[in-house]
Amino acid sequence: MKKILLIPALSLALFMAACHSSETSSTKTDSSASISADTATMVHTDTTAVMNNDNNNADFLTEAAGGGMMEVQLGQLAKTHASSQAVKDFGSMMVRDHSNANTQLKSIATKKNVTLPATLPEKLQKHVDDLTAKNGAEFDKDYISMMVDDHEKDIKLFEKCAKNDKEDADVKGFAAKTLPTLYKHLDAAKAIKDKMK
Repeated sequence: MKKILLIPALSLALFMAACHSSETSSTKTDSSASISADTATMVHTDTTAVMNNDNNNADFLTEAAGGGMMEVQLGQLAKTHASSQAVKDFGSMMVRDHSNANTQLKSIATKKNVTLPATLPEKLQKHVDDLTAKNGAEFDKDYISMMVDDHEKDIKLFEKCAKNDKEDADVKGFAAKTLPTLYKHLDAAKAIKDKMK
């Protein structure tokens, strides 16, 4: 009888020991899973910060490229649609200066593996389409008004990039180097606009 009772007691003891061992192993696994999850979160956060910085650079480069392409297209349009010589000359300056800036921008984008748009975004294309339908004094007025607004926005974008310590040095340098040209364009557009009043 003692032998019969001993077998179930041993089985129960072995089962309890196995459960305790499994529990300890499970706790260790849970702990290492928790540590791994924490480490993964830290790595993901760091990677996300780097990716966000890269995305900021890509966004800036893409936006600047779109604006630069539009300035060139509108400048070419000004040379044929404007009635004022001052507006035609301003258009020529836009083509020259923004073509140079676009070339530098493409070089930086290639270096950073950023693909720039080959065509204007729909919103910017609408500006080109609207002005294409105009000629003479109406074109002059609307084009110069758009150039004042557009360069004010561009200057804010470029100033933000030039002052941001976290920006890539090449991108930041491009923004800082281009700002004086944008200020010059804005001053010229405002001077022409003031004479139209």
